[in-house]
Amino acid sequence: MEKILRNPKFTIFSPITQLVIRNLNSRSFETLAFEEIRNTSEKPYTSTAFILHGLLGSGRNWKSFSRDLVSALNRSSSSSSDWRMVLVDLRNHGRSAAVKDLDPPHDLGKSAEDLANLVKSQGWAWPDVVIGHSLGGKVALQYAQSCANGDYGENSVLPKQLWVLDSVPGKVSSVESSGEVEKVLETLQSLPSSIPSRKWLVDQMVKLGFSKSLSEWIGTNLKKSGDHETWAFDIQGANEMFESYREESYWSLLEDPPNGLQIEIVRAENSDRWRPDVVQQLESLAARRAKDDSEGKVSVHVLPKSGHWVHVDNPKGLLEILAPNFISSPLT
Repeated sequence: MEKILRNPKFTIFSPITQLVIRNLNSRSFETLAFEEIRNTSEKPYTSTAFILHGLLGSGRNWKSFSRDLVSALNRSSSSSSDWRMVLVDLRNHGRSAAVKDLDPPHDLGKSAEDLANLVKSQGWAWPDVVIGHSLGGKVALQYAQSCANGDYGENSVLPKQLWVLDSVPGKVSSVESSGEVEKVLETLQSLPSSIPSRKWLVDQMVKLGFSKSLSEWIGTNLKKSGDHETWAFDIQGANEMFESYREESYWSLLEDPPNGLQIEIVRAENSDRWRPDVVQQLESLAARRAKDDSEGKVSVHVLPKSGHWVHVDNPKGLLEILAPNFISSPLT
């Protein structure tokens, strides 16, 4: 079943229950939870972008930004494209945390394969664009790499464009990071699985030294369960995904992107995740000149006045980077 929510500008397709898909891999299984956002135009959509959230987040974190993006693209596109945004809950996150068929290992490879299984199970065309923030950025890179390798079957289609939002493409050691993510994960694992209230959680985290804004954002990942609150994500599975995020490197993909693929890296100006040598390496790759339009290429954008949480810190600036550079959708 599918519940259709309407407002004057958008139609949001929100699955009420997980769809059970049969005859794929010879057994029934559930796929990732998702929501669709597109204009209420009567004409069908012609282009699709997947949006992948970061660690401990969910697709709904990107709902407001997605509305603005799809509106900008459909309003300003010089072509007849009508865009649809698919907000995915990655495994162990959001409503996908309740899906029992997403077997381990909980790593980037399986997370990207989940996207391919979602496409196949729904009978969709393969996405034209994949946008990923932080953890989701590396899932997007893995997805493109696996498509290029033919891992999803001969009928799979490489996206035309990836947007990797404040996600370091190489390995990330704990020594190089600030340790805040590790501290959050450790803290959440130490808390009871049943939380008295959101206010209790925020107060506890602030006492432990976390900022009020971060604590309140963590609180948005609670869901009601009787008289208490429980996590909307699987903390152990999310931790395994984070370990995979730190270990995997996609420099080889950036150094030799598949023909026809545009990889757009967005680095937040005030993010503390970027070493000078990494920034220099990215800029060197972006400076290369493609021999022809069919070659893959890498571009780098800097989002001003923003830390790591790009869609919260400077959503207007992020929109001004994405919309005019979206594949086949130049602003006029």
